[in-house]
Amino acid sequence: MRLLVLILLVFAFAVISDAQIKTPDPVAAKVPFEKSLQAVVVTTKGWTTITGNAQLFERRDTKSKWKAVGDEFPVVIGRSGLALAKEFTAIDIGSYKAEGDGKSPAGLFPLTAAFGTATKPNAVELPYTKLGAFTECVDDVKSNFYNRIVDRMQVGNFDWKSSEKMLAVGDEYGLGMFVAYNTFPVEKGRGSCIFMHVWKDAATGTSGCTAMERRNLERIVGWLSPAKTPYLVQLTDDVYDKYRKPWNLPKLK
Repeated sequence: MRLLVLILLVFAFAVISDAQIKTPDPVAAKVPFEKSLQAVVVTTKGWTTITGNAQLFERRDTKSKWKAVGDEFPVVIGRSGLALAKEFTAIDIGSYKAEGDGKSPAGLFPLTAAFGTATKPNAVELPYTKLGAFTECVDDVKSNFYNRIVDRMQVGNFDWKSSEKMLAVGDEYGLGMFVAYNTFPVEKGRGSCIFMHVWKDAATGTSGCTAMERRNLERIVGWLSPAKTPYLVQLTDDVYDKYRKPWNLPKLK
């Protein structure tokens, strides 16, 4: 009897171990902004400003003009403002986004997935993660899972000492989207766990995310389609004006 129990325990452990994710999934190829048909445009007055405005745009195909979808609405960004993503070297401001700097990334980034505390809403087309007690976003720069959302119970090697327990955040993560900043590929120390999520209020900055009223977030999440390669375009007003035509960005009012 004891031998049978031992055999069953060994078998169960083997099944669980086989189901665990030992290494991160391969990095997907980044679809360039030129192919995007949906854009969430966020602009701020300056690099240290923590408030801004957002506007949704879409176009029929890559040769068509961008058209506004609905009215603009207010957002808050990182408590220390914006910092440039490293790949946008054409914009020379002398500093770049880094882990723990309290700044939101400036640049153009795919919006690849959604998450929330409820079951996936019917209107959501993006890949969706329902947050659970073991859903974490890893911000430990030494981890192989840095800047990835994982389920702790499915990861075989807990190689991180720091992570964001997403369900514990509460209402602010009741609904959100993953911003694919520092993703293609992930570079250690360049910043992690960048989301669009529900704000605390209209005057409180984030740790590096872009936040807004829930009703506006619901509007975005229900509108985005993976087939249209949605992007977040996040820049200061002056930089946006300078690169709007070269990058074929939507024309703002």
